Formats: sequence, C-alpha cells, structure tokens
Amino acid sequence: MSSRDSLSSSFGRAALSSCALLLLLVCGAAGQGYRKPPQAVLDVLNSPVTPSVSISPARDQMLLATGVRYPPISELAQPMLRLAGYRINPSTNGRHLAPYFVALSLKRIADGAETKIQLPPGAQVGSPQWSPNGKRFAFTNTVANGIELWVGDAASGRVTKITGVMLNAAIGDPLRWMPDNRTLLAQLVPAARARLAPASNVPREPNIQESSGRAGPVRTYQDLLRTPYDEELFDYYATAQLALVDTEGGRVTNVGQPAIYEETAPAPDGQHLLVTRIRRPYSFLHPAGGFPKEVEVWDTRGKLIHKLASTPLQDQVPIGGVSTGPRSHSWRPTEPATLVWVEALDEGDPKKKVAHRDRVLMLKAPFMGAPVELMKLEDRYAVMTWFERGGLAFVQDYNRDTRRIRTQLVNADAANVAPRVIWHRNMQDRYNDPGTAMTRVLPTGHRAVIYHNDQIFLSGAGASNAGDRPFLDRFNVTTQKTERLFRSDEKSYETPVALLRDDGAEFITRRETPLEPGNYFLRSIGDRRIDDPTRTISVNDPNYETLAKPLTQFPDPTPRLRDIKRQLVTYKRADGVQLSFTLYLPPGYKEGTRLPTVVWAYPLEFNDAATAGQVSGSTQRFTTIGGPSHLFYLLNGYAVLDNTTMPVVGDPETVNNTYVEQIVSSAKAAIDKATEMGVTDPERVGVGGHSYGAFMTANLLAHSNLFRAGVARSGAYNRTLTPFGFQSERRILWEAPEMYIKVSPFMNAHKIKEPILLIHGEADNNTGTFPIQSERMYQAIRGTGGTVRLVMLPLESHGYAARETTEHVLYEMLDWFDRHVKNAPPRTPEQKASAAAK
Repeated sequence: MSSRDSLSSSFGRAALSSCALLLLLVCGAAGQGYRKPPQAVLDVLNSPVTPSVSISPARDQMLLATGVRYPPISELAQPMLRLAGYRINPSTNGRHLAPYFVALSLKRIADGAETKIQLPPGAQVGSPQWSPNGKRFAFTNTVANGIELWVGDAASGRVTKITGVMLNAAIGDPLRWMPDNRTLLAQLVPAARARLAPASNVPREPNIQESSGRAGPVRTYQDLLRTPYDEELFDYYATAQLALVDTEGGRVTNVGQPAIYEETAPAPDGQHLLVTRIRRPYSFLHPAGGFPKEVEVWDTRGKLIHKLASTPLQDQVPIGGVSTGPRSHSWRPTEPATLVWVEALDEGDPKKKVAHRDRVLMLKAPFMGAPVELMKLEDRYAVMTWFERGGLAFVQDYNRDTRRIRTQLVNADAANVAPRVIWHRNMQDRYNDPGTAMTRVLPTGHRAVIYHNDQIFLSGAGASNAGDRPFLDRFNVTTQKTERLFRSDEKSYETPVALLRDDGAEFITRRETPLEPGNYFLRSIGDRRIDDPTRTISVNDPNYETLAKPLTQFPDPTPRLRDIKRQLVTYKRADGVQLSFTLYLPPGYKEGTRLPTVVWAYPLEFNDAATAGQVSGSTQRFTTIGGPSHLFYLLNGYAVLDNTTMPVVGDPETVNNTYVEQIVSSAKAAIDKATEMGVTDPERVGVGGHSYGAFMTANLLAHSNLFRAGVARSGAYNRTLTPFGFQSERRILWEAPEMYIKVSPFMNAHKIKEPILLIHGEADNNTGTFPIQSERMYQAIRGTGGTVRLVMLPLESHGYAARETTEHVLYEMLDWFDRHVKNAPPRTPEQKASAAAK
C-alpha cells in the first residue's frame, strides 16, 4: 500500500469514526424513548382516580363514574381521519380519543346505599345520559369495531345492551332521550352503507380553490378538508341514520333518510324534531360548522313539517361577526312545540353602527303564521334561559367594545310587558357577578330555571379581593331583592351543585379544603320558614343554619401533596394596576429560604385597570396536580407563582400595541414581590406557559432580562401566520403590520439568549398553533445562536393526553429548569451586558 493510499485510508477511517460519533450523539438525543420524571412525580401521576358525579333528574340518586386519566399512547395511535374540523376513528365511526369511563355505580341520596354496575369486560363507557324521570340511564360502549348502545335501570343498577344497534358518534349527539322516558333518538351507522373505495395512489385531479374577489377573512383552522377524496371520506363517516330506539323491546324505527346531522332535538311534545343537516358544497377553508345547512322541523317519521332556514357556506361572515338569517335555534322548553331563534339586524357585522344588533323570534306549531318578535337587542345576543313556568326567560346580550353583558327578563306570554333589565355589568367584573340561575330537568327532558313562589336561586363563585367564596342566593324576580342562603366559609371551598327541593331548603354541595378532598354533602336549612316568600332569611339570622350530611367519602389520593403551602399574594405593577399570584411552596419548605422559582401565566385583555386587578381563585381548595402540570416543580424544590396575572389593559381595538411593555412590567412586579417576601432567588427564575402563555414566554425572554430560562408549550410565535387576528386582536395583519411584527417572538428570535424549551404536539388541532410554529421558532433561535430544545410529541394535540407523553413532558420540563434555572451558574459580565441591552 502506498503512503498516499495509507493516508487516504486513515482519513477514511477517521471520517467514518467521526460520522459514527455524530450519529451516536444524534441518536443519543433522539433515540432514548419516552423518559420518566422522578419517582415522587410518578407517585402522584399514578394515584387513584376520583369518580365524577351526576345527579339524577329525580334528585334521588347519584351516578358515580370513574374514568381513565392517562390513556396509553397506543390509544392515540388508533386510526384517525382529520376531516372538516373533526377527528374520526374509522374503526369505530366515533370521535378519535373520546374520553371514557371504566366503572359506574349508583348511590342513593337518602341512605347512601351504593350499587356497583356490572359493565362488560374492557368497557369504555361514554358519559351516561339520564332519562327525564331519572328511572333509566343510557350510555355508549366503544368496542374494537364500533359503538354499542346500553341502557340501565336506576332502581336495580342492571344494564342491558340493545342488540343490533351500532351508533354513529362522529358528529353530533349519538343519543338523546325522548320525553316518554322509554325511547331514545339515536344516530346509527346506516345499515346499507357500502364499503368505501380506498384512496388511489395516483392523483385524479389537482386540488383547486378560487375566490371571486369578495373579502373573506378566515381564521387559521386545522383538520380541514383538503382533497375531493377527503370530501368522500367526510360523507361516508359523518352520514348517519336517525332512528327511534325502544329501550324496553329493542325495536328500531328509522326516521328520515341518512344525512349528516349536526344537531337533533326532540320537542317537548315528543312529536316533533328540530333537525340541522349539513350539506354540500363543502369548503377547504372552513370547518364543518361553516358548511351550508338545512334547519328543519320534522315529525317523528321524518316528514318535513317546516323549514326554518337554508344557510349558505359561511365564508362571508366577518371575523367576530355572526351569520345572517335564523341562528341559535331551539325549542321553548315549557311549550309542546314552539321554536325560538335569533336573527341579526346588522347583517352580522359587529363594526356596523345600528340601534339594534339582534332580535329574538318565536313561532308555535303548526308553524304556519308569521313569527312573533319577542324583543330587539341593542347588543349581540349571548344566551336565553327559560324559567320552568310563567313564560319568563332571561335574555343576555353582550357589547364587545365595552365588554358589558346585560341580562333582561322577558315574558313571552305577555307582549304588552316590556323586558326589564335585571343586571348590567362588565363581563369580566367577577366581584359583581350575580351568579347563574339554578336549573332542573323538566319531565319533557328539557332544562329550565327553578321558579318557586316568584323566587329563583343563583349560584356563583363569590369572587372578592380575598379570593372566591361560592354562594347560593334566593332572588325575587319581582322585587329584585336578593337573600343569601349559603356562603362557603373562610376555611373551605364549597360550591352549590343542585337543589333537592324547589324551595331551596335542601341542596347538594361539593366541599373541599386544603387538607380534605372534594366530597359531596346534603345541606338542609334549619329554619323551614324559608318556604314563606315573605320571610327574610339571612346568613346572619340567629334562626338560620345549614346542617351538612356527607354523601360521599372520597379519600385523599395524594397525601404527600398536603405538605405544600399556598397563599394568595397581591401587589401592584409600576403603572398602578393591581396584580396577584398564588404562591405555592414545596413540601418541607423552611421560611426565609430563597428558592428557584417558576412563574406560570396566561395573559388576558381588559378594558380597564379595575377589572384587570380583580383576584380569581381560592387558596382554600384541595391541591391536586395532574397532567403535565407546572405544579410538579414543587416536588423538585421550586417555588411556583401560579396564575400570575398578566393583564393587557386598553382599548379593545389597539390594546396589543403595548402588549410587550405590559407583560414585561407585570412579570417584573411579580418577581420583585416574591423576592421582597424572601421566597424567590431573583437570579434563578424561570417562566413558562401553554398556548397563549407560550407566546408570552417567548416574548418575555426576547424583551426582558428577568428570567434564566423558559418553557413554551404549544404556542404560536409568528403572527404573520395568523394574519386575520389572534386571541382578542381584531385588526388584520395589513391594518397593523408594525404591531404584528412587534409582538411576534419569531421576529425577535435573535434576542432570545436565555435557554428556551419548545414543546408541541405533532397533531395540534388548535386554531393558529400549527406545529410549524414551534418548528420554525426552533430554527430561528438555533440559527441566531440561541440555546433551544424542540420536543415534538407524536400523535398529541394541543393538550397532551397519553401517559407516556405526560411523563416525558414532565421529564423535559423538570430537567430543563434543573439545568438552566435551579443549577444555573451566576451570569457572566457578558451575559449581564447582553441582558441589559434588551
């Protein structure tokens, strides 16, 4: 061998060795599989699941349902079709990754007797649906090749499968009880459905879109139809056969022809159906909610009785606007068959100056005459809630500029009585929120406000500057006088759940404390004179008391977390806006010790400083930690500033012009306060957030020197990729290009020198947060010399579901801050100079 050959051979071996080393490093970074966090974290993740509770319409039983907190990644790997905004599992003809329960039981309220329901082996049960009289319940059970229909008897707890029925749960509600308490209105997989031809590997045609020159701004939706074959898939899996299923005899009676049913609702009389069908032509820019629709009234055989609306493709609806023609259509719950709907008076355009934006209309069966106009609304319709008798209803409208919401009382049976304004407040004003009217299921299966002796009952969070203290009030709709019947005490967080008596003398609450898990209680008001409408009851009345009887005894699933300390902290930022955070301290914390600290936040927009500074949440709640929560940092020795308020205050049209300055000021105020308290080491602070919180995180690293590192999950960083608005931003890119660029961390990637961990689900379906946002952000920071790590999560959406994913995300989050925050070396003079230059 010549010396030249020898030299060449040496270079070759060296090159191969270098490549092997490089390959080993690359594989070592990406080939280690899913990682696990510390055992203390795993112990909490693996803790028992507390059942959820559903109270029977008869108010005599509770149904306890135990779910699966973290499905295995193999469930996420099941087939998924992403069509028109839906995610469909073609194997089951249902939603992909639909939540399910694995155990059910019935518990009598009177004596606490509990009956375990015997489910089939390996059951994956959907949310049980009570019959209107509470004597039966129905649920779905997902199996390998479809979705079964099961019915249970509330008295015995015995459940039965309806044979020969496979439900189509891809779109809409697959089952609803009819008012007879015996029959279910179900969506079935069509029996005569032919096998769908597989997609061809050879394209049949180009995928073409065209616009005629009309403006049609649209949000950046995901999971849209993309090809003509996608349209065929959508037709195939979304098309269902409506049917009436007799739960006693098992008889199935088809209703109408197979179609894509977005919504089906039985009338209170049980003889009419309100049906919304989706039809072609479809769109490649809008999800199914914007497709053309037919809104019709049928009889129970499927015969057309009345056409309420035929709506076109919603491609001309302004962003922030509504469609023209009938919308928000429903049955009046207190009449046999009366339609109620809303129509825009401003062509659906929120920017138009008009005296009234909407009107509410009503039409009774047989739907032959002109509809009755119940009222005109100055602002945009929000919701209508009917009382159980008397023709009364609350109607709310909302002003998007002032953020004020108005509640009016209307009498649909008295045209000569003008609507009365009951409440009118800033929607974000939690301190003056009157609460929500308590409702019950009527014998017809429809829900309405409980109305007793001119009284209704309001349940609310009871927000105050000391935190939330939930309440139950009695409200006289004639005098508009409010009487407080119950308020959570200062050492607990207790929320009214349901009234057991229409006079409010008995009700169920859910109570928790920092040391006691959430459990249900039956409360009885000691003074029975509450039934006298002239009697004033007050929590300060010496005759007043509520007696509590426990209904459940759910144990503490994570005793280790009881050592975590928590307190509400308030302070002000430089411009005087009131701020707050909930301070969490780790188990075993010694007072006076300065800790590495995590600031976790999600910015919100406000019109004024007064509402922006209001406190939310309660320190009297039972601490639970689940999913990839930032609170797991507590088990690794960090302090956590949770729900750190980051208000962005200003005119809704221009509020984001000072977005960066306001979040930086809020973050500085939080760190200064925690430092002043002796809790935080200001040189070891990390920041994190999810979605819009991730956007905030990247901006804080780009525009401040407050943090040593950041964790940004499922965010959007380049606002030019969301050009028709984002969050509450109303202007489009071409109206405010400077602002779009200013608030885009992508445009300031060269300023991000503190380490940032980017995490994103590869199947993110949230509007605007395409996975490419994190991929391009990683490239921008890497390309400009920053320290960055990108973790893309296979099969995961905007939120993360699988056990393997949850464990791995927590591993990444903890490891990142351990390296770059907790154990960060002091900043060098160069780093300090670079930070000061921001």
